[in-house]
Amino acid sequence: MGFLVNDEPAADRWWLHPDSRRVVVSRALRTFGFGCASVLLATRLSSAGCSAAEIGVLIAVACAGSVAGTVVMALFADRMGRRLALVVSALLMAAAGGVFAITDSYPLLLAAAFLGTISPSTNDNTPFSGVEQAILAQHSPAAARTRVFTIYNVTAQVAGALGALAAAGLAAADGAQAGRHGFVLYALAALLAGKIVAGMSPHAEARGRAGTAGAHGAVRMPPQGRTLAALSGLDAFAGGLVVQALLAWWLHERFDMPISTLGTLFFAMSLLAAAAQLAAPALTARSGLLVAMLWPHAVSNVLLLGVAFAPTFPLAAGLLLVRHALSKIDVPARQAFTAAIVAPPQRTTVAGMTAAARGIAVSTSPLAATALSIPPLAEFGTPLIAAALLALLYDALMLRTFGPAPWGRRHGGAVPSHLLPVDRAATLHGREPAPVSPEGSRR
Repeated sequence: MGFLVNDEPAADRWWLHPDSRRVVVSRALRTFGFGCASVLLATRLSSAGCSAAEIGVLIAVACAGSVAGTVVMALFADRMGRRLALVVSALLMAAAGGVFAITDSYPLLLAAAFLGTISPSTNDNTPFSGVEQAILAQHSPAAARTRVFTIYNVTAQVAGALGALAAAGLAAADGAQAGRHGFVLYALAALLAGKIVAGMSPHAEARGRAGTAGAHGAVRMPPQGRTLAALSGLDAFAGGLVVQALLAWWLHERFDMPISTLGTLFFAMSLLAAAAQLAAPALTARSGLLVAMLWPHAVSNVLLLGVAFAPTFPLAAGLLLVRHALSKIDVPARQAFTAAIVAPPQRTTVAGMTAAARGIAVSTSPLAATALSIPPLAEFGTPLIAAALLALLYDALMLRTFGPAPWGRRHGGAVPSHLLPVDRAATLHGREPAPVSPEGSRR
């Protein structure tokens, strides 16, 4: 698979390394499970007798478990082996799906949510993501990296949409047991995903480099990685206020819409988000990574403000559809940006810790969303308003921190050299960082 680029042979435009293809297919299967489970999660827990507060706590526990797993993967995956790390994570995910399918015991559900990557949305801030992104970056030339990450994300987005559609079908066919059946699909998807990544070649493993930490040494988090992780956490906290499971619950309560209708809406939203990401490579090539990351993201959150004040479901659904046509364009550009501003041996650590920062934020935001959803706050769409304003703050801080003057495009610079000891072109366009002298690496 690939995207059209001038002067490239047709075969090369659609080529991915075999390991990269396995990563893409594995993530698609996993995201299908996330898409199905996220729509059915709240109703599954309600049918098990959980209160709204217990649902919020369980989602927060699930996110906290994902953070813990992501940190472990960021620190140890390159040393234990990337294939083994991904297979173990897939098996834990499958086990969690099995628990959610067969038991109503709240303590067991909490334990499974913590240990097994139960995701409340199709956003993949999970133990898998940092390792997968490092593999993709390792097998991709810098000029093609945004296109590769676009394939990775678009395929997953379509799979997540199909998962939401499957949830709608299950709810329409057997509403009482839809949640259990959805988690059976979740477990099966995880098992198949694990089987696929188990077949990756040894070339997927981390490569050591002279003078740097390799697969058997500790890798320190560089300053630009810490800054990016902190800002990504702010963005994820904002997104966590409106994760798919909570948004489905809010729309159901606000407009009294059936789950089957909401599943169809989320299917359409996911398809639009996937199609919109196809614009990311061209937008990045034209305007740079920061423009592709920030401007569509900002406009989408202005639209989210409109959803909070929409008086009818058709208007709210229309705004959500337009929002999702913009909201995911930033994802492949952000992943390419992360790979561009650090050295190759640092990518698993930085991508993993950035995912962990996002996971930490997401693990706390459902509790905040639950608090903001208590009447009469829910009547005013308070979670949506808070999410939109915080996301816009993230856009402003990213532009101020990393963006050259005046609008994050091509000239000038606002980032001190001691903070980002990388080629300015890497910050803007995703090229490989220029070699850093020993003096620069110690700054």
